[in-house]
Amino acid sequence: MNEKTKSLLGIFFVLGLFVLSSYLVRQNMEFLESAIGNNYYGILVYFFITIFAVVFAPVSMMPLIPIVSNVYGWFLGGILTYAGWILGSIIVFFICRTYGVPLVKRFISLKTINSIESKIPKENLFLDILLLRMITPVDILSYALGLFSKVNFKIYILATALGILPFTFIWSYLGTMPLWYQIGGIFIVIFVITLTHIIRDLKKNY
Repeated sequence: MNEKTKSLLGIFFVLGLFVLSSYLVRQNMEFLESAIGNNYYGILVYFFITIFAVVFAPVSMMPLIPIVSNVYGWFLGGILTYAGWILGSIIVFFICRTYGVPLVKRFISLKTINSIESKIPKENLFLDILLLRMITPVDILSYALGLFSKVNFKIYILATALGILPFTFIWSYLGTMPLWYQIGGIFIVIFVITLTHIIRDLKKNY
């Protein structure tokens, strides 16, 4: 099984867990609201888990998004996810630039990072990183950019902030939707990501 097939299977597995988590949350809303609904420790725990998932890749916290979105509302859930991903990306950037490969290989497989090294832009960094942020997992791309690109911090953080913004709130909102709406939304997201891939490939060829 090649790396691309493994990657696709991993994506579908995480999406399946996302849908399952959303279903289970809706079936147990009363319990979750009584357990963590009025508890701000739950917000802090989720926020730190989001940061942890980026820094200690490839831990995915996608299945947790429906929980926080349903308990605290999709908008607050989106803000928490967005803030956690941004802060996690900043931490990863400084880990890579300060300590490099010797420390990074303790957090994540270098083989995984190397698999997307060829996608790292050599010029026109802002636009390319913006597009990559829309089609590549936050954690893996953060390490790849930190290790293999010469992008400065300002461009990195601005492209990151803009690139992950749309899908962060889309996933947060989808987590509160009924099952068939979620499945339809996921297909739309996959279509948009595929289209973005095509646009980026066409841009590289011209």
